[in-house]
Amino acid sequence: MLSLEARQDLLRRLRKIEGQTQGIQRMVEEGRECVDILNQLASVRAATRRVSMELMRYHLMACLSKPDCLNSEQVVDDMLNLLTRA
Repeated sequence: MLSLEARQDLLRRLRKIEGQTQGIQRMVEEGRECVDILNQLASVRAATRRVSMELMRYHLMACLSKPDCLNSEQVVDDMLNLLTRA
């Protein structure tokens, strides 16, 4: 379970991403240059990766607080799979 502070941090980041995607929509509507749109899309991808990594950090910290969490091969495999997709 995420702490209130962690949830607020993630929501702040996600709202920023939402604003960026709305900006990209406006750019497409206005017929802006493809290079400019692609640059903004790269920024959104980087921002979502950062949110993913931060969420994984919170998850790992919560797991590390439980003594039996990392003793499970399945838990470790699940975390590795999540990291490769994030």
